[in-house]
Amino acid sequence: MAFLGVFIFTGVGGESLGLEANVNQFYEDTNLADGWIYSPYLNDLFLEQVYLLGATTQMERHVVIDSEADFENKPDITLHFVENNTISKFYLMEGEPLNINDSNGVWLDKDFANAKGLKVGDNITFTFDDYEIKKEIKGLGYSPEYVYHATTYSVLPDFNRTGFAYLSHKAFPSDNVPYNVLNVKFNGKPETFNKLLDYRLDGYYVSFLEKSEHSSVKFFSDQISLQKMIADIFPFVFILVSMLILLTTMKRIIAHQRTQIGTLKAMGFKNRSILWHYLSYGFWLVLIGSVLGLILGPMILPKLIYPVMTDIIAFPYWKSIESMDFAYIVVLMGLLSLGVSYYSAKSILNENPSDSIKPKAPKYSSTRFIERFKFWHKLSFNIRWNYRDAKMNKFRALMTIIGVMGCTALLVCAFGLDDSMNELSEWEFAKINHFDEKLVIANGASQSEIDHVAQDVNGDAIMESVIELESSTAKKSGALLVLDGTDLITPTDYNRNKIEIKDNEVSISQKMADLLGIDVGDTVRWHAMDSNKWIETKIDKIHADPNSQGLIMSKNKSEELNLTYTPTSILTAEHVDKNYSIVKGHTSLEEMADRWNEITLAAWMLIYVLIIFASLLAIITLYNLGLMSFTEIEREISTLKILGFKTRVLRKLLLTQNLLFTTIGFVLGLPLGDIILKRMWASSGDSFYVIPSVSITNILLMGILTFSLSIFVNLMFSRKIKKLDMAESTRNGE
Repeated sequence: MAFLGVFIFTGVGGESLGLEANVNQFYEDTNLADGWIYSPYLNDLFLEQVYLLGATTQMERHVVIDSEADFENKPDITLHFVENNTISKFYLMEGEPLNINDSNGVWLDKDFANAKGLKVGDNITFTFDDYEIKKEIKGLGYSPEYVYHATTYSVLPDFNRTGFAYLSHKAFPSDNVPYNVLNVKFNGKPETFNKLLDYRLDGYYVSFLEKSEHSSVKFFSDQISLQKMIADIFPFVFILVSMLILLTTMKRIIAHQRTQIGTLKAMGFKNRSILWHYLSYGFWLVLIGSVLGLILGPMILPKLIYPVMTDIIAFPYWKSIESMDFAYIVVLMGLLSLGVSYYSAKSILNENPSDSIKPKAPKYSSTRFIERFKFWHKLSFNIRWNYRDAKMNKFRALMTIIGVMGCTALLVCAFGLDDSMNELSEWEFAKINHFDEKLVIANGASQSEIDHVAQDVNGDAIMESVIELESSTAKKSGALLVLDGTDLITPTDYNRNKIEIKDNEVSISQKMADLLGIDVGDTVRWHAMDSNKWIETKIDKIHADPNSQGLIMSKNKSEELNLTYTPTSILTAEHVDKNYSIVKGHTSLEEMADRWNEITLAAWMLIYVLIIFASLLAIITLYNLGLMSFTEIEREISTLKILGFKTRVLRKLLLTQNLLFTTIGFVLGLPLGDIILKRMWASSGDSFYVIPSVSITNILLMGILTFSLSIFVNLMFSRKIKKLDMAESTRNGE
């Protein structure tokens, strides 16, 4: 148990700390920007004003523009024409370093290149606006701004359809380089910098995006937060139960060895010698298990989880990290084992040798309040005996209940994570989205062309956009969805039931409402990321969505707010195998669901590991507590057997007690596990909205598992009743 507790703590901790340390190192090596200022006026005067803010320490201009690469599926490539490659730098993996004076070269996304079979020295063509440029691939690598890169086809990365490229500003096909993004490094808080920016340059920039709100940084941070919560909670329960098992084990050993201890004391052995023997008995076993967990945890678990994360995370470092906290947990386990062993042995050390050499006197139970009622004598012997036994052995009863509680709580968390992930997928791809295919519209398509394609595929156009929302307490980036009377997307409420958002209404997602601290009737300010026009909107409804956090409104409402309605996709319930000039790519809902399952494989891997370990914990705990229970009542069972009680009756006595304690522990463990599960999902960050749940099926499965183990343990010890040496068990030692 000590091994399992430390193994999970160091394994999951090493993986999550490794991710955090590796990405932070990557951000440092590439000098990731502290913020991004989007503006069409990035001339020398603008730069001077940004510098005069006082907090700015470094800045660099980029031209960031969407393009299409010359492949059949027209993949989206975000081009960065950089001024000097000093902030958010391209990280080279293959080829030559980025040359700021090279107008013919391009430094390409390594994952996109691998997906397309491209290598250094190949040529690639990009199309954007009215330009078509052909460049030679001079290097492959990563960017700190694209550690996580979603696509227009789904919220999940698809390296076959999207990527990025860095080029020198001299590679831009015009003498007038239209810089539109200013990467900045600054001192102080982002909120303070933003206020300074508003004070000096309000109206001259579109938006300011701080590092923590960048989609890539935020997604990665959310993933690490969830894994760190798992790493903190699960090992704590394992360690608690392992100490419980050590306590019960040591008490059982000392009870069995009373005569030997008394004999040693009578022969002149000092208490400290006997105490050290039993302290070392627990200490060395716990220390060995903890050290093995310390060594093997960071070696095994990260290697299981890291490979499946490469489908969604793109950066060069994949090392697990060993923290001093891991060594501290081993020291803590050692100290706890000493304390538990001392507590178990101290009572017998205070006894005289003449008393400790004898078997421990049986406990006696006085008549209690409940036993004075008439109904008491009408109860069966089984119930009365188990009541008195539990009353005399309160510690054993309490330890059994706590042990089952801990096991149940872990099982609830493990199966709850499993159910929540399944429900998230079902919610997103069955209850909200009902289309068969999503056609992504190319830039520059006219409304008449869009209407023609929509009519031809019997589909509906929608508009999706990235926006920034602000309340009196917070500012967050989110998504805008504009619907035009389609029934292929169904907004839902907290209970996953369909809700209707009328033409004159605006709805905000529950997660975003919580982050901004607003409710129905409140007003929120927002603007599209490519526009500096802020819009104030009253919130009419709140919907719930697991993946997209932001606003939903109708086309009529967007026009009422003077927002330009520009469709970005066409949804259809039909299968489309025809090519359209204005459609740059399409994907099916089934493909999106399959991609989701691939992306969440790392989470599933962790969930399965936790389910296995939680089940193993339940087996060990129930077996150990059952062994302790049988040891403590061995004398009473022998007495009853002498009095003529049949083995089946005695077996029923043990089974009744085990099932009673198991039931209490199981019932108390369910809400405890639910509390832990909710806390874990609450730490999953801003991107996803998950309603923690455990299905009735899994609750029944946990109950079957727990009670089956309890019955199995009872049957194991029932066989010992037949072989019980009644004379040996009942003799008084004199």
